Amino acid sequence: MRLTDLLAGLPAASGADAGDARITGFAIDHRKVAPGTVFGAFKGSRFNGEDFIAQAVADGAAAIVSAPGVVVEGAVHIVDDEPRRLFARLAARFFAPFPDTTVAVTGTNGKTSTVELTRQLWRMAGFHAASIGTLGVTTADDQVSTGLTTPDIVTFLSNMAGLRKEGVTHAAFEASSHGLSQYRTEGLPVRAAAFTNLSRDHLDYHGTMEAYFAAKLRLFTEVVDQDGAAVVWADDPRSADVIAAVRARGIRLLSVGAAGETFRLVERTPTALGQTLKLEVEGKAREVKLPLIGAYQAANALVAAGLVVATGGDIGLTLANLQRVAPVRGRLERAAISRTGAPIYVDYAHTPDGLEAAIEALRPHTAGRLITVFGAGGDRDTGKRPLMGEVSTRLSDRTIVTDDNPRSEDPAAIRRDVMAGAPGAIEIGGRREAIAAAIAEAQAGDIVLIAGKGHEQGQIVGAGDQMRVLPFDDVTVARECAA
Repeated sequence: MRLTDLLAGLPAASGADAGDARITGFAIDHRKVAPGTVFGAFKGSRFNGEDFIAQAVADGAAAIVSAPGVVVEGAVHIVDDEPRRLFARLAARFFAPFPDTTVAVTGTNGKTSTVELTRQLWRMAGFHAASIGTLGVTTADDQVSTGLTTPDIVTFLSNMAGLRKEGVTHAAFEASSHGLSQYRTEGLPVRAAAFTNLSRDHLDYHGTMEAYFAAKLRLFTEVVDQDGAAVVWADDPRSADVIAAVRARGIRLLSVGAAGETFRLVERTPTALGQTLKLEVEGKAREVKLPLIGAYQAANALVAAGLVVATGGDIGLTLANLQRVAPVRGRLERAAISRTGAPIYVDYAHTPDGLEAAIEALRPHTAGRLITVFGAGGDRDTGKRPLMGEVSTRLSDRTIVTDDNPRSEDPAAIRRDVMAGAPGAIEIGGRREAIAAAIAEAQAGDIVLIAGKGHEQGQIVGAGDQMRVLPFDDVTVARECAA
């Protein structure tokens, strides 16, 4: 593609003459610049891309996208007050086309499960579907890790274009608050957007809950197509604000939950390996036997069904297919059964709200004691640590506080923060040892919950050049300890 075609209809470039320069790719990492690359020079939390403009030009960058006030010599200079957003739009023009139908999900908890359940429902309806998020890029045939909930914009758009080339027609992706605030999910058409819930998380980045919520709200006020739709879980305290924003923009609204109008949840009854949902849909009673446990999994499933219906899916078929969905990796995943017969579950819950939801999901299935093992991540919001300790000790019969991903922090200091809010908990630093201790004391009728890491395959220790990822899989460790 020629640079002049890429810039057609967008703000004029300044600096060198655009001419007929042929664009070969996009990069936000100066080390990935090659002749013909468009380089995004952005200020980040750790690095300032503007410092690498000269090197990018020397390596053959054809154009530089930056904020005003930056000096660029030897390449086309494309300036915008929101350079990340403009860069995303240019990159989308370069990488297009994308899957015909794309949807996005935001919220503190439930994003991963919702996009994966959406993918499963589309697949059961006969579409070649994919999901992108914390679990990586997932199709019916493969799963490839990307390492981030929302990858950088170049990776995201190239992945989406690659899926289209593989025949994928429907794709669901997670839209994290970081990704939305940094314009990492822009450019491609988004036919429907969904909101799951909002609770404390990522305040180390956003600073306040209002800033955190505002980042997520962008999905509905700016990102989703003007003729698209929004699916909102109606039972969250912030749902009314999302619904108000959706209505103000004039896009189609589908609400689900006990306060929902599209799929109204009338009753939820736990069963041995799942739950029965009684719904009111279009004035008629419907019953869904969902093969997933927990109230929050019911919420995720109904939001996923809403996304499928919002993009043209048949209501009857979609609800029937909910009865065939499979559990999502690391989301209340039953990893093993102990020698005494106690089920052991692994969940990704790493916020106070997420931990509470996971514990409450397991409580109806617990005849004896509920034993919870969890820790908190380093270099993240420290204020949530004692809150997680309080939740676990209040709702569990036994709490074991252990290490999660300490990163650059002292693991003992992190555990101390958690223990400050966890009266009566016991502390076992080694995660394997903590899991083994929980399983060893579990008796028939008890349930063990291992929370915090879910699907993750490693434990992050250190930061920067000293960072190491030690192999660690909660599911594998649980099975080994239960054997």
